[in-house]
Amino acid sequence: MGRAVVTHAHGDHLAWGSDAYLVATPGRRLAEARLGGRSVDCMPYGETREINGVRISFHPAGHILGSAQVRVEHGGEIWVISGDYKTEPDDTCDPFDPQRAHVFVTECTFGLPVYRWPTTETLRNDLHHWINANRANGHASLLFGYSLGKAQRLLSMLTGFDGPIWTHGAVDSMTQLYREAGIVLPPTHPVSSMPRDTAWHQGVVIGPPSASSSPWIRRFGASRSAFASGWMLIRGARRRRGVDRGFAVSDHVDWPSLLRAIEATGASRVLATHGFTQQLARYLGERGVDAGVIPTRWEGEQDDVPETETSAETPA
Repeated sequence: MGRAVVTHAHGDHLAWGSDAYLVATPGRRLAEARLGGRSVDCMPYGETREINGVRISFHPAGHILGSAQVRVEHGGEIWVISGDYKTEPDDTCDPFDPQRAHVFVTECTFGLPVYRWPTTETLRNDLHHWINANRANGHASLLFGYSLGKAQRLLSMLTGFDGPIWTHGAVDSMTQLYREAGIVLPPTHPVSSMPRDTAWHQGVVIGPPSASSSPWIRRFGASRSAFASGWMLIRGARRRRGVDRGFAVSDHVDWPSLLRAIEATGASRVLATHGFTQQLARYLGERGVDAGVIPTRWEGEQDDVPETETSAETPA
């Protein structure tokens, strides 16, 4: 089905079915892994390519490694498609780079005023405190987050942690690709390589959300679990996930950052997609912005992408 210009390698943005794929260079290995090893074309951030008379370039989105905004120029008009993005500092990917545009197509996964993220430093301190408290009580710490992007950001937050870090197979495979791309992360050990009598309470285990309800977790004995997601900011979300603790770690913009990002583009028209689209369009429209909605079959951040979170690991 023609050529796909892909913003990043998450399963709701990269899918089978195209004849060719074009991604930003830092995300090439991730895209190929997600497509079963299929070769993928790539282009550095900022470089321009003309396709059928349309000038296309990638610019950092700050979402995960290799994530990109797509700048499209034709006939003197510029559109920027944001893909998923965040503006908070993150050592695991290139920072968001706002682009001027006539039309800005923006995600709004967390496009409501209630969503305002804690600082990275606050999240890091809370995470270390939770793990250390579990260790003092003899409980293993099981931390769940997407195997691609979220898990590596959590690992970055664990820099300086004085205990071992173990990873589920799905997390380990993605983490290795991050390391190959030059991203510096703390040392990790695959859970599958550890003996049955490992003192799990001395460290932290990182796995994908799909593992939280699987027999895989039985090997760790007495444990406490946590889920890392922007949804954890809302009362009741932790209970629905069936975990002991929630950390509001998101790879998407919160409400204030969303509005600042839109303003930075200078766009005269804003189209919302992927999230609280009607609410954002209404808010902008009430403030004199020409705003609309682009429907999508994906609505907001998925808690998991089961078909891409598989692993050969089985309970020991």
